[in-house]
Amino acid sequence: MKFGIFYEHQLPRPWEARSEYQLFQDSLAQIELADKLGYDYAWEVEHHFLEEYSHSSAPEVFLGAASQRTKNIRLGHGIIQLTTNQPHRVAERVSTLDLLSGGRVEFGMGEGAGPAELHPFNIRVRDKRDRWEEAVKAIIPMFTKDSWEFHGQYYDFPARNVVPKPFQKPHPPLWVACSNIQTITQAGAWGMGALGFSFVSPDAAKAWVHRYYNTLLHRQNRLADYQANPNIAIVNGFMCAETDQEALEKASGWTFFIFALSRYGRKGIDAPGESDLWAEYQEWRHTEKAQQALRNGLIGSPETIRKRLRMFADAHVDQVILLNQAGKTSHKDICDSLTMFAEEVMPEFHAMEPAHQAWKQEVLAERLKLEELSTEGYDLYAHQNEDIVRMTPEQLKAMMAEKERAKVAAGGD
Repeated sequence: MKFGIFYEHQLPRPWEARSEYQLFQDSLAQIELADKLGYDYAWEVEHHFLEEYSHSSAPEVFLGAASQRTKNIRLGHGIIQLTTNQPHRVAERVSTLDLLSGGRVEFGMGEGAGPAELHPFNIRVRDKRDRWEEAVKAIIPMFTKDSWEFHGQYYDFPARNVVPKPFQKPHPPLWVACSNIQTITQAGAWGMGALGFSFVSPDAAKAWVHRYYNTLLHRQNRLADYQANPNIAIVNGFMCAETDQEALEKASGWTFFIFALSRYGRKGIDAPGESDLWAEYQEWRHTEKAQQALRNGLIGSPETIRKRLRMFADAHVDQVILLNQAGKTSHKDICDSLTMFAEEVMPEFHAMEPAHQAWKQEVLAERLKLEELSTEGYDLYAHQNEDIVRMTPEQLKAMMAEKERAKVAAGGD
């Protein structure tokens, strides 16, 4: 099993003059430490306008800086919003980062969230999946073709040679965000790595891993001519400390992550520059939902975390991504947690990697057949509740169509 670290660049209020500056400096120092400790991946999101929840609107700049302070850790876009970026600029920035890092880029792609992020870019939420698929078709050939033109519904451009080309050939590994658990199946069909969240149980993990690989092997439907990336990575709330109680006391950032994600999903942006999510969060943090989220995370002593990780290893999850930078978790606590985990937990699971890769090769060569397991009943990630369940693209389009019909009817048409 491999391990990554995950950055939203969360910054709860109140803010001081140098708060954002310190946030980015501390994050770079943490990634530099993780590189020295032997972590495999550093993942960075892209979000826009989501105060307190994510101040990561220019991940290519941050990862570019990280590339010059690290040597081995892979630098993951988790993800680039294809809906709010022009295809040529995506290809140019990914390739440039790949060259700067000596071929360490992982190219994760996503659709963006809801109206709060998409509407300022004049993008309709209901169109985001269609736009995403068309953007993939437009971007991937830019990495290899010296002349490429595209004529689609959303993107239309004449023949050009997009430069530079990436260091990795034919292109960096491709991933897709699976914030809706059902997208794991689609990731297999697309032949891309699945970037999701932690599963609720060993049975759920096994069922989704089997579904992913069986779809990739037998029902693949790639969007363009690209190299497949068979991988499943899951994000977990994380805090490693001497005792379970100490870890729980330091891990409230994970529950702020969940609260803020739900709050933006439900309310959007109602008062730019004036809201105070940290103050709103104070009551919710003591609810049973918040406490359950803490219990579902990789939060505890090294031995407690080892026990939960073995569940993912047994299910053949490829990578566990540790979300430590959240809420008001201090720089010291993040560094101490990363260090303790690397010294006391990570070696056991890194040692399993050769056996896992051998298992994967047997599966991909179809010498080992994976049972078709039902994922029915496993329709939420471990941290989710009814407040943040995501709709499928089809459900979203149907809902928006019904709203428009109701609006027309109310107007007397």
